[in-house]
Amino acid sequence: MVSQKVTVKNPTGLHLRPAGILCKEAMQFKSHITFRYRENTANAKSVLSVLGACIKSGDEIELVCEGEDEQEALAALVHAIENGLGE
Repeated sequence: MVSQKVTVKNPTGLHLRPAGILCKEAMQFKSHITFRYRENTANAKSVLSVLGACIKSGDEIELVCEGEDEQEALAALVHAIENGLGE
């Protein structure tokens, strides 16, 4: 299991479009991928789970990846979030 904290930089947070991009990126990997925000844990492969976390701009989340490609998954997701998830 690997994890890393990252700050969401999107001006509007994780609304539908960036949430979809995050999920699409996460689904490319076999690992179980979640993220923690405050006391909540969300499934990064589920758009509804990501939207339900209500992540705003400037919020810090902790990505957690567990599985055979966990290192690659973590690096790819951190990179995607740091680059604004397409926005």
